[in-house]
Amino acid sequence: MDPSPQIRAVVFDLGGVVLGSPLHAIAAFEARHGVPNNTINHHVMDSAPAGAWHLLERGEIDLGPDFYRLFDAELRSLGHDLSSEEMMREVRAISQPRQVMLDAIDRLKDLGYKVGALTNNWKDADRGATSNAELQDRFDVFVESARLEMRKPDPRIYEHTCRLLGVSTHETAFLDDIGANLKSARALGMTTIKVVDPDIALGELWRTLGIEA
Repeated sequence: MDPSPQIRAVVFDLGGVVLGSPLHAIAAFEARHGVPNNTINHHVMDSAPAGAWHLLERGEIDLGPDFYRLFDAELRSLGHDLSSEEMMREVRAISQPRQVMLDAIDRLKDLGYKVGALTNNWKDADRGATSNAELQDRFDVFVESARLEMRKPDPRIYEHTCRLLGVSTHETAFLDDIGANLKSARALGMTTIKVVDPDIALGELWRTLGIEA
């Protein structure tokens, strides 16, 4: 089957899409420590662009002592004495590949689509590499915020990804689990799919592409 004439490339976020969701790990961490749900997520969004999480995902600091010190201090300013090192261990533990997504990536490549990854990630001081680097070979293009010093939802990172793939934004479908990231992509003309349940999201992707599930 030939690729859809409208969409020539599919771009996947990693955490929460191809991998288990960091948001789920953070929610469980909050619940266990008696922190109101979404406190940390809202803080991350509100602390843009100079907060510790943003510095981490732009590669300006590594995941290590500097990040833990800064992010712990930010959480204390909100009235919560928490260990971000503990939290990030739990994020790492949940970030395992979802086989259904790996199978979908392989199928898309077999059908002739270009497949990219676009992830907000970080440089891990302990591992000496960026997070999720082991997935790189599965994609035609692998775009990491920590290597570019810009992160989603900055429109430039979507445009950069499409240039590397050799397609326009209007020829690209994008899957992510965060609304703000999808909104920015949609404004550039990308076809967007929000991932809550992986199977439902992939069903929407196949329908969009005119491929039988």
